[in-house]
Amino acid sequence: MPITVIIQEASEVASKSVGEKRSPFPLLSTGASVSMADWERKWVQLVLNSPSYTTIEVIVFFCLNLQNNVSNTVKKYILASILLILAATINAQNTSSPTSDKKAEKRKEKQQRLSSLTKQEEEGVLSYRKQSAFGLQLRTNGYGFFYELGRARTPRFTNIYSIEFTEIKDPKEDKQSGSGGFLGNPLIYGKINNFYQAKLGFGQQYLFGNKGNKNGIAVMGLYQAGLAFGFLKPYYVRIYDNNVERDIKYDDDNNLFLEQAQSGSGLSKGWNELKFEPGVFVKGALRFDFGRFNEQVQAIQIGLSLEAYNKKIPIMALNEGDRLFVQGHLAFVFGRRK
Repeated sequence: MPITVIIQEASEVASKSVGEKRSPFPLLSTGASVSMADWERKWVQLVLNSPSYTTIEVIVFFCLNLQNNVSNTVKKYILASILLILAATINAQNTSSPTSDKKAEKRKEKQQRLSSLTKQEEEGVLSYRKQSAFGLQLRTNGYGFFYELGRARTPRFTNIYSIEFTEIKDPKEDKQSGSGGFLGNPLIYGKINNFYQAKLGFGQQYLFGNKGNKNGIAVMGLYQAGLAFGFLKPYYVRIYDNNVERDIKYDDDNNLFLEQAQSGSGLSKGWNELKFEPGVFVKGALRFDFGRFNEQVQAIQIGLSLEAYNKKIPIMALNEGDRLFVQGHLAFVFGRRK
């Protein structure tokens, strides 16, 4: 390691660098200048600016070029800090590695699942974990609507949980125009009660056959059973008694109810007089799913149901009513699968 030392006497006014020296710094000097050359190692400045060196090489060069005037204790602290940082970096890399692998595996599984579902859709195969569907139904003795939640057990069997609201009408009901004409409330002569039902059911759906292709029709059979909660609401009519208009029900005065009724009083009357009638029901149906996309439920349903109550349900005057009700239904079902 060559060292050159040149000493000159200081001038009175330092206006420029004096003396022949290899180092250009400091620019103004009143004394000696010393330069140091080390040809066996790279300059630290070049190491930091070069992208071809690793972090560890930069740290090693930094440690080798610590100034001699730094105490051994400070050097030890610096080296210990560098080692801790290196250890933390390596540990973080080792820790994050399994997480990255898990994310990559999840992405791969998701892609495979989507590819499988796309293939099944092209082949017309119904594949899902759960489905939710609404249905509007016309019944031979009334109308209703329902909601179903299905959870697939196997590719063919699905558990069905349902809630359904319906109204049963008597086959003798005959709707007539009331005294108010087209804009007035109609009159159902002899009707004394409206009979509504709320039903909670559980059952299963069985897939008989897939679509064959995305434009085909899947055929399913289903059955349900559960509790039926019946509610009787008195039917009110409007009468004129001694030129006074008023609303009455059958139990108020059955003679006036049958002889002086001019029109119905509308649906707003009688809700505070509901009577509860408990019962049970069973239901069976065939469902034809014609939806183009497997994640959508679009189907026509045809079926029969039986309802039984603890006592006879009076709907029409001069008629004891029935405890058992058998009805067919035609329903349009729509919803989604996941």
